Amino acid sequence: MFEIQKLTKGTQNYPVKLTHLAKPPDQLSTLGVSLSRQLKNPVLAVVGSRKASSYGRGVTEDLTSSAARAGICIVSGLALGIDSIAHNASLAASGKTIAVLPSGLGNIYPASHRALAKRILQNNGTLISEYPDDFMPRRESFIQRNRIIAGLSDALLVTEAAERSGSLYTARFALEIGKPVLAVPGNINSPTSAGTNNLIKSGAIAVTSEQDIFNALDIKQKDKNEEKVFGDNENETTLIKLLAGGVANGHELLEQSSLAVETFQQTLTILEIKGVVTPLGNNNWKLR
Repeated sequence: MFEIQKLTKGTQNYPVKLTHLAKPPDQLSTLGVSLSRQLKNPVLAVVGSRKASSYGRGVTEDLTSSAARAGICIVSGLALGIDSIAHNASLAASGKTIAVLPSGLGNIYPASHRALAKRILQNNGTLISEYPDDFMPRRESFIQRNRIIAGLSDALLVTEAAERSGSLYTARFALEIGKPVLAVPGNINSPTSAGTNNLIKSGAIAVTSEQDIFNALDIKQKDKNEEKVFGDNENETTLIKLLAGGVANGHELLEQSSLAVETFQQTLTILEIKGVVTPLGNNNWKLR
Protein backbone atom coordinates (compact mmCIF):
# COMPACT_ATOMS: atom_id res chain seq x y z
CA MET A 1 0.00 0.00 0.00
CA PHE A 2 2.83 2.40 0.90
CA GLU A 3 5.93 2.54 -1.27
CA ILE A 4 9.35 3.29 0.22
CA GLN A 5 10.94 6.44 -1.20
CA LYS A 6 14.70 7.08 -1.17
CA LEU A 7 16.16 10.55 -0.54
CA THR A 8 19.86 10.93 -1.29
CA LYS A 9 22.09 13.68 0.08
CA GLY A 10 22.88 16.25 -2.58
CA THR A 11 19.66 15.74 -4.53
CA GLN A 12 16.79 18.20 -4.80
CA ASN A 13 14.32 16.31 -2.58
CA TYR A 14 16.79 15.87 0.30
CA PRO A 15 15.74 17.97 3.37
CA VAL A 16 17.85 21.13 3.59
CA LYS A 17 17.39 21.09 7.38
CA LEU A 18 19.47 17.94 7.69
CA THR A 19 22.44 19.44 5.86
CA HIS A 20 23.12 21.55 8.96
CA LEU A 21 23.96 18.45 10.98
CA ALA A 22 27.63 17.65 11.60
CA LYS A 23 27.03 14.26 9.96
CA PRO A 24 23.95 14.33 7.72
CA PRO A 25 22.63 10.91 6.70
CA ASP A 26 23.79 9.92 3.21
CA GLN A 27 20.37 8.53 2.40
CA LEU A 28 16.90 8.42 3.92
CA SER A 29 14.10 5.95 3.35
CA THR A 30 10.58 7.26 3.89
CA LEU A 31 7.09 5.81 3.98
CA GLY A 32 3.87 7.79 3.86
CA VAL A 33 3.38 11.48 3.13
CA SER A 34 6.44 13.03 1.50
CA LEU A 35 8.91 14.65 3.84
CA SER A 36 8.95 17.84 1.75
CA ARG A 37 5.21 18.21 2.31
CA GLN A 38 5.46 17.62 6.05
CA LEU A 39 8.29 20.13 6.44
CA LYS A 40 6.17 22.93 5.01
CA ASN A 41 4.61 23.08 8.49
CA PRO A 42 6.33 24.25 11.68
CA VAL A 43 7.96 21.15 13.19
CA LEU A 44 8.23 20.44 16.91
CA ALA A 45 10.31 17.52 18.17
CA VAL A 46 8.85 15.98 21.34
CA VAL A 47 11.07 13.55 23.23
CA GLY A 48 11.59 12.24 26.73
CA SER A 49 11.83 9.32 29.09
CA ARG A 50 10.93 5.79 28.07
CA LYS A 51 9.51 5.32 31.58
CA ALA A 52 7.03 8.18 31.66
CA SER A 53 5.32 9.05 34.92
CA SER A 54 1.65 10.01 35.03
CA TYR A 55 2.82 13.65 35.17
CA GLY A 56 5.01 13.20 32.11
CA ARG A 57 2.22 11.49 30.22
CA GLY A 58 -0.27 14.22 31.09
CA VAL A 59 1.89 17.19 30.11
CA THR A 60 3.04 15.45 26.93
CA GLU A 61 -0.53 14.74 25.86
CA ASP A 62 -1.71 18.27 26.66
CA LEU A 63 1.15 20.15 25.03
CA THR A 64 1.42 17.90 21.99
CA SER A 65 -2.29 17.94 21.23
CA SER A 66 -2.37 21.74 21.53
CA ALA A 67 0.58 22.03 19.16
CA ALA A 68 -0.94 19.58 16.69
CA ARG A 69 -4.26 21.44 16.64
CA ALA A 70 -2.32 24.62 15.83
CA GLY A 71 -0.94 22.98 12.66
CA ILE A 72 2.46 22.03 14.06
CA CYS A 73 3.93 18.75 12.80
CA ILE A 74 5.19 16.54 15.64
CA VAL A 75 8.40 14.56 15.13
CA SER A 76 9.60 11.89 17.55
CA GLY A 77 11.27 8.49 17.63
CA LEU A 78 8.45 5.91 17.97
CA ALA A 79 10.10 4.76 21.21
CA LEU A 80 8.39 3.59 24.37
CA GLY A 81 7.25 6.27 26.77
CA ILE A 82 7.17 9.96 25.83
CA ASP A 83 7.82 9.38 22.10
CA SER A 84 4.82 7.14 21.56
CA ILE A 85 2.66 9.34 23.80
CA ALA A 86 3.53 12.32 21.59
CA HIS A 87 2.72 10.43 18.37
CA ASN A 88 -0.59 9.21 19.78
CA ALA A 89 -1.55 12.67 21.07
CA SER A 90 -0.87 14.17 17.65
CA LEU A 91 -2.99 11.52 15.94
CA ALA A 92 -5.81 12.01 18.45
CA ALA A 93 -5.79 15.74 17.61
CA SER A 94 -5.92 14.94 13.87
CA GLY A 95 -2.43 16.37 13.53
CA LYS A 96 0.62 15.52 11.45
CA THR A 97 3.42 13.38 12.82
CA ILE A 98 6.81 12.03 11.70
CA ALA A 99 8.45 8.99 13.30
CA VAL A 100 12.22 8.58 12.92
CA LEU A 101 13.27 4.96 13.42
CA PRO A 102 16.53 3.49 14.77
CA SER A 103 15.86 0.48 12.54
CA GLY A 104 15.05 -0.17 8.89
CA LEU A 105 11.52 0.43 7.66
CA GLY A 106 11.11 -3.31 7.17
CA ASN A 107 11.86 -3.96 10.85
CA ILE A 108 9.73 -1.56 12.88
CA TYR A 109 11.29 -1.08 16.30
CA PRO A 110 10.06 -1.64 18.90
CA ALA A 111 7.91 -4.42 17.45
CA SER A 112 5.19 -3.54 19.96
CA HIS A 113 4.73 -0.25 18.08
CA ARG A 114 3.99 -1.76 14.67
CA ALA A 115 0.32 -0.89 15.12
CA LEU A 116 1.24 2.70 16.00
CA ALA A 117 3.47 2.92 12.92
CA LYS A 118 0.58 1.69 10.80
CA ARG A 119 -1.77 4.28 12.30
CA ILE A 120 0.76 7.02 11.56
CA LEU A 121 0.84 5.97 7.90
CA GLN A 122 -2.95 5.70 7.70
CA ASN A 123 -3.35 9.22 9.11
CA ASN A 124 -1.12 11.22 6.74
CA GLY A 125 2.05 10.70 8.72
CA THR A 126 5.57 9.68 7.73
CA LEU A 127 8.09 7.04 8.82
CA ILE A 128 11.80 7.73 8.27
CA SER A 129 15.01 5.70 8.53
CA GLU A 130 18.60 6.17 7.39
CA TYR A 131 19.21 2.42 7.48
CA PRO A 132 18.67 -0.47 5.03
CA ASP A 133 15.10 -1.77 5.14
CA ASP A 134 16.05 -4.99 6.99
CA PHE A 135 18.38 -3.31 9.51
CA MET A 136 17.93 -4.16 13.20
CA PRO A 137 19.00 -1.43 15.63
CA ARG A 138 22.29 -1.38 17.49
CA ARG A 139 23.14 0.67 20.55
CA GLU A 140 24.57 3.54 18.50
CA SER A 141 21.54 3.59 16.19
CA PHE A 142 19.39 5.27 18.83
CA ILE A 143 21.75 8.22 19.27
CA GLN A 144 22.15 8.54 15.49
CA ARG A 145 18.37 8.53 15.17
CA ASN A 146 18.16 11.37 17.70
CA ARG A 147 20.29 13.70 15.56
CA ILE A 148 17.77 13.35 12.70
CA ILE A 149 14.88 14.18 15.05
CA ALA A 150 16.73 17.34 16.11
CA GLY A 151 17.66 18.19 12.54
CA LEU A 152 14.11 17.98 11.20
CA SER A 153 12.68 20.14 13.99
CA ASP A 154 12.30 23.88 14.29
CA ALA A 155 12.32 23.53 18.09
CA LEU A 156 12.82 20.63 20.50
CA LEU A 157 10.61 19.96 23.53
CA VAL A 158 11.70 17.59 26.30
CA THR A 159 8.68 16.92 28.49
CA GLU A 160 10.22 14.53 31.02
CA ALA A 161 13.73 13.11 31.29
CA ALA A 162 15.96 11.55 33.90
CA GLU A 163 19.48 12.82 34.52
CA ARG A 164 21.02 10.40 32.00
CA SER A 165 18.11 10.12 29.57
CA GLY A 166 18.92 9.45 25.92
CA SER A 167 16.66 12.36 25.02
CA LEU A 168 19.35 14.70 26.35
CA TYR A 169 21.48 13.66 23.36
CA THR A 170 18.68 14.99 21.17
CA ALA A 171 18.78 18.27 23.07
CA ARG A 172 22.55 18.45 22.56
CA PHE A 173 22.18 17.90 18.81
CA ALA A 174 19.51 20.62 18.66
CA LEU A 175 21.74 23.10 20.49
CA GLU A 176 24.67 22.33 18.16
CA ILE A 177 22.65 23.44 15.14
CA GLY A 178 21.01 26.40 16.83
CA LYS A 179 17.52 25.02 17.43
CA PRO A 180 15.55 26.28 20.47
CA VAL A 181 15.41 23.72 23.27
CA LEU A 182 12.36 23.73 25.53
CA ALA A 183 11.80 21.71 28.69
CA VAL A 184 8.92 21.12 31.08
CA PRO A 185 9.88 21.72 34.73
CA GLY A 186 9.07 18.90 37.12
CA ASN A 187 9.08 17.95 40.77
CA ILE A 188 12.58 18.55 42.18
CA ASN A 189 12.30 15.26 44.06
CA SER A 190 11.36 13.25 40.97
CA PRO A 191 14.25 11.38 39.26
CA THR A 192 12.31 11.47 35.98
CA SER A 193 12.42 15.27 35.98
CA ALA A 194 16.09 15.72 36.88
CA GLY A 195 17.11 15.93 33.22
CA THR A 196 14.53 18.54 32.24
CA ASN A 197 15.18 20.62 35.35
CA ASN A 198 18.91 20.58 34.54
CA LEU A 199 18.18 21.66 30.97
CA ILE A 200 16.26 24.67 32.27
CA LYS A 201 19.11 25.56 34.64
CA SER A 202 21.43 25.41 31.62
CA GLY A 203 19.32 27.86 29.65
CA ALA A 204 16.52 25.84 28.04
CA ILE A 205 13.16 27.57 27.73
CA ALA A 206 10.83 26.55 30.57
CA VAL A 207 7.46 25.45 29.20
CA THR A 208 4.42 25.89 31.41
CA SER A 209 1.80 26.26 28.68
CA GLU A 210 1.35 25.79 24.94
CA GLN A 211 1.95 29.52 24.49
CA ASP A 212 5.63 28.98 25.30
CA ILE A 213 5.81 26.58 22.35
CA PHE A 214 4.03 29.03 20.03
CA ASN A 215 6.43 31.79 21.11
CA ALA A 216 9.48 29.62 20.42
CA LEU A 217 8.17 28.81 16.94
CA ASP A 218 7.02 32.41 16.37
CA ILE A 219 3.45 31.29 15.80
CA LYS A 220 0.84 33.97 16.40
CA GLN A 221 -2.34 32.61 17.90
CA LYS A 222 -5.53 34.57 17.45
CA ASP A 223 -6.98 36.07 20.60
CA LYS A 224 -10.19 34.24 21.48
CA ASN A 225 -12.12 37.50 21.43
CA GLU A 226 -10.73 38.33 18.00
CA GLU A 227 -12.24 35.13 16.65
CA LYS A 228 -15.68 36.30 17.80
CA VAL A 229 -15.75 39.77 16.27
CA PHE A 230 -18.35 38.84 13.67
CA GLY A 231 -21.84 37.48 14.24
CA ASP A 232 -24.34 36.03 11.79
CA ASN A 233 -25.89 39.45 11.17
CA GLU A 234 -25.18 43.13 11.76
CA ASN A 235 -26.95 43.29 15.13
CA GLU A 236 -25.01 40.33 16.51
CA THR A 237 -21.74 41.80 15.27
CA THR A 238 -22.52 45.11 16.96
CA LEU A 239 -23.00 43.47 20.38
CA ILE A 240 -20.03 41.14 19.97
CA LYS A 241 -17.70 44.04 19.15
CA LEU A 242 -18.92 45.98 22.17
CA LEU A 243 -18.39 42.99 24.46
CA ALA A 244 -14.95 42.34 22.95
CA GLY A 245 -14.13 45.98 23.62
CA GLY A 246 -14.86 45.65 27.32
CA VAL A 247 -18.50 46.77 27.60
CA ALA A 248 -20.16 44.32 29.96
CA ASN A 249 -23.22 46.01 31.52
CA GLY A 250 -26.53 45.39 29.75
CA HIS A 251 -27.68 49.02 30.03
CA GLU A 252 -24.43 50.25 28.51
CA LEU A 253 -24.63 47.63 25.76
CA LEU A 254 -28.16 48.77 24.89
CA GLU A 255 -27.19 52.42 24.85
CA GLN A 256 -24.00 52.04 22.84
CA SER A 257 -25.52 49.59 20.35
CA SER A 258 -28.29 52.06 19.38
CA LEU A 259 -30.58 49.06 18.93
CA ALA A 260 -34.27 49.12 19.75
CA VAL A 261 -34.96 47.50 23.14
CA GLU A 262 -36.85 44.56 21.63
CA THR A 263 -34.15 43.97 18.98
CA PHE A 264 -31.41 44.25 21.59
CA GLN A 265 -33.05 41.71 23.92
CA GLN A 266 -33.79 39.32 21.07
CA THR A 267 -30.22 39.51 19.73
CA LEU A 268 -28.67 39.03 23.17
CA THR A 269 -30.90 36.00 23.80
CA ILE A 270 -29.93 34.42 20.49
CA LEU A 271 -26.23 34.96 21.23
CA GLU A 272 -26.69 33.28 24.61
CA ILE A 273 -28.47 30.31 23.01
CA LYS A 274 -25.63 30.00 20.49
CA GLY A 275 -23.12 29.93 23.31
CA VAL A 276 -21.39 33.11 22.15
CA VAL A 277 -22.13 35.11 25.31
CA THR A 278 -22.76 34.15 28.91
CA PRO A 279 -24.45 36.09 31.75
CA LEU A 280 -22.38 37.13 34.76
CA GLY A 281 -25.35 38.25 36.90
CA ASN A 282 -26.66 41.74 37.68
CA ASN A 283 -27.26 42.30 33.94
CA ASN A 284 -23.59 41.91 33.07
CA TRP A 285 -22.37 39.82 30.13
CA LYS A 286 -19.18 38.48 28.61
CA LEU A 287 -18.04 36.56 25.55
CA ARG A 288 -17.41 32.86 26.15
